[in-house]
Amino acid sequence: MNQTQIKINNYGNLNLKHIVLDYNGTIAKDGILKEDVKKLLPSLSKIYTLHVITADTFGSVHKQVDGFDINVKVLTSENHTLEKAQYIDSLNSANCAAIGNGNNDIEMLQSAKLAIALVGDEGCATKTLLQSDIVCKNIKDALELFLNTKRLIATLRK
Repeated sequence: MNQTQIKINNYGNLNLKHIVLDYNGTIAKDGILKEDVKKLLPSLSKIYTLHVITADTFGSVHKQVDGFDINVKVLTSENHTLEKAQYIDSLNSANCAAIGNGNNDIEMLQSAKLAIALVGDEGCATKTLLQSDIVCKNIKDALELFLNTKRLIATLRK
């Protein structure tokens, strides 16, 4: 398994193996994978293990990510917020980055070593925003942080 080590002055070290992505509102709109995401997934999957975690509201996630090297977790519990956090923990949260925008992403972001809140087409729940290390205006910018890690350093160093 690949691992990206990033040393950030006066912040700490990131040893990232996994990127866990919320689906609707984050990498998809109305159940359809965004074009920017489709372009970036192949490069990201060469460096990180990618995961999509979703309630699959539109029933489209498997079809939309078919052909990409990405793990899909469809939520099944009554408490999606907790289930997302437990998924991060099962991967070893110290090696995880997570990106989300909704209230049900709060605990996932709390669990991940690096938490990114996305203010995209659906906006971002305020409580989720407050749990993040970084806030991005769109998914392209958020995903490119992992391909150009000096951007992470520039944002997080103190």
